[in-house]
Amino acid sequence: MVHTNQSKVFAYDNCFWSIDESQKDKFAGQDVVFQCLGESLLDNAFMGYNACIFAYGQTGSGKSYTMMGTAEQPGLIPRLCSSLFSRTVKEAGEEEQFTVEVSYMEIYNEKVRDLLDPKGNRQALRVREHKVMGPYVDGLSRLAVACYTDIESLMSEGNKSRTVAATNMNEESSRSHAVFNIILTHTLTDLKSETSGEKVSKLSLVDLAGSERAAKTGAAGERLKEGSNINKLQGDLSDIFRISETSPAQRETAESTSIRHRRFLCVSDLLTQQEFSQSSEDFKTHTCCFVYT
Repeated sequence: MVHTNQSKVFAYDNCFWSIDESQKDKFAGQDVVFQCLGESLLDNAFMGYNACIFAYGQTGSGKSYTMMGTAEQPGLIPRLCSSLFSRTVKEAGEEEQFTVEVSYMEIYNEKVRDLLDPKGNRQALRVREHKVMGPYVDGLSRLAVACYTDIESLMSEGNKSRTVAATNMNEESSRSHAVFNIILTHTLTDLKSETSGEKVSKLSLVDLAGSERAAKTGAAGERLKEGSNINKLQGDLSDIFRISETSPAQRETAESTSIRHRRFLCVSDLLTQQEFSQSSEDFKTHTCCFVYT
């Protein structure tokens, strides 16, 4: 932690410790993170609310591992998708039907790319503004999925297309911000009146590229440009959250809107990257979850 004359106070909903798995009494694995964050997010999604989770932290700290995980230790996104389909199978019936669609994109050097483009194009897509629905990415693939295996396959293909490169701090450093969207449509039918209605919720699961310093990463040329754009976007995001900070009365009003949850997983490697902690803390003043790896 960088020491300054100015004192700072931060609050978190949860703090997970996952340094040494042999210490069973306090070790928090992927399952614990999902139980604390994923289950409540799914509850709200099935009620028709939108939700968003960001994974933020320094390069090489374990954000992608927390969000995606491995085959042996699935991360937050695979666990969410698996639980979502388990729940749709359990709740579906004559009066209730569910459809699930997904999209996957990356923001690389401030350009949006579709990671699930069936044609394999890597051309930049445009972000547009809809009068009612708000901002959207024009031309982004939105694929229907019938089971968790379908999502698993699409995530695997998308991850292969994501831009990664080696730096001094991470041999597989994500050089782009990735956004995995799940659109859940819940159709309810009244058999007596033969009328139906829909509830649509969108889960945005964001794996931000890690903040970095060129002196530490050894970045030069294209890597240096990538790092600069990564840090710039995170600075812009921080400004947006400061501007959007609301009063208690406004927050109460916001509860009745479609956005129910906005959560951060700030992932930090305590063993090697202490000096970056303060800048991370400054960014995540609005953080709800602090994850140590």
